[in-house]
Amino acid sequence: MWAIRQRTDRNQTSAELRWKVGGTAHSATFRTKTLADGRRAELMRAIRAGEPFDELSGLPMSEIRARDDVSWYVHARDYIEMQWPTSPAKTRTTLADALATATPVMVSSHRGMPEPAVLRTALYGWAFNVNRWRDEPPEELRKALEWVDRNALPMSALDDPLLMRRVLTAFTLRLDGKPAAPSTVRRKRAIFHHTLGYAVEARRLPHNPLSQVQWKVPPAVEQVEPACVVNPRQARELLEAVRAQGKRGVHLEAFFGCLYHAGLRPAEAVWLRAPNCDLPAEGWGNLVIDGSRPRVGRSWTDGGAAHDQRGLKWRPRKETRSIPIPPVLVDLLRRHIELHGTGPDGRLFRTARGGIVQESGYGVVWARAREGVFTPAQVASPLASRPYDLRHAAVSLWLNSGVDPAEVARRAGHSIAVLLRVYAKCLDGATAQANQRISQALEKWGQ
Repeated sequence: MWAIRQRTDRNQTSAELRWKVGGTAHSATFRTKTLADGRRAELMRAIRAGEPFDELSGLPMSEIRARDDVSWYVHARDYIEMQWPTSPAKTRTTLADALATATPVMVSSHRGMPEPAVLRTALYGWAFNVNRWRDEPPEELRKALEWVDRNALPMSALDDPLLMRRVLTAFTLRLDGKPAAPSTVRRKRAIFHHTLGYAVEARRLPHNPLSQVQWKVPPAVEQVEPACVVNPRQARELLEAVRAQGKRGVHLEAFFGCLYHAGLRPAEAVWLRAPNCDLPAEGWGNLVIDGSRPRVGRSWTDGGAAHDQRGLKWRPRKETRSIPIPPVLVDLLRRHIELHGTGPDGRLFRTARGGIVQESGYGVVWARAREGVFTPAQVASPLASRPYDLRHAAVSLWLNSGVDPAEVARRAGHSIAVLLRVYAKCLDGATAQANQRISQALEKWGQ
């Protein structure tokens, strides 16, 4: 910071303040020396406080943030727009879900606040969905978004630990007031933390205020419970019950067989194509999985399709996964192709109109199969309550059969750490087998 110097231009005297930030010199001209002294004192206070300066503008960062201060609502939309091009459709929905939960808390007043369900629809379905920004929302939703825009807190107000705690508390509750799943809370907090980190990157916050809150993230229950895993006999009976449901059941038997015998995710099974299937007349076959088609809704995908076009989960887009399949699944798939053929793109499983198999359709078939095989108590239990539980059963069967965990992880499309943490559970009835083996070992040694 240099001393103020007087300048005379066209018989007018002015005062010039000069200072240097890094390697860049800056100056400001004032009508009087008193004004220049006042500005110099402001800059000196920032220097003594250890405040960082921006080399390009020469201003303290606090002044830049005050000049560029935007509301939380604007920043959240900027964050969504930044993430949108590189995010799969399913990830877009999780981002919108987290921000739609946080935004109702980040307001300066609750006067005139829309009903929670209306506000949720407006934020999740419109404010944080880039594909809908060009469309005019319904009148009720438009008014709700206008209310949020008027009442959203400025970013400068977010440096408040109590406000951060209120947001975290909102993450722990569902819209109906019931506790949210721990995994949901952790996911929303991670997204919120990243959104605030983007604010630091955009120079809208000096630091991430979430780190000031002494708040324990609830542990997520990631392990598959044995109560939901069927044994091979139960799996066979369920597939037979699927086939017994007429034309639709016959068509879906092999679909569910892929979930159980190959450990496929439903989104991978609906995209299974004949060129990716090696189905010999005898012995083991092989499936090459090269993508999935999860259903997320037309408004979230780039092409307007209900199903997103994705590669393998957590893998580079063009990576494939090879899965050996037992003769029983080879026979199921060969019979399926003989009866139903394939679609123009080679897909094995299709709707009556040739579309991608819907969860609402195969879910009904699965529910009827459970009712036909299980006792009323088992139907009310979590035992194979979802088709996805067949994949859990497959991986559990592989592990309990003594297959090397590295190979099981490769077939399932997981890392070994995730496999051992999530899927290493016993089959229904495997405890008795383990007890028998322990008893035999003790008898061998005369115990």
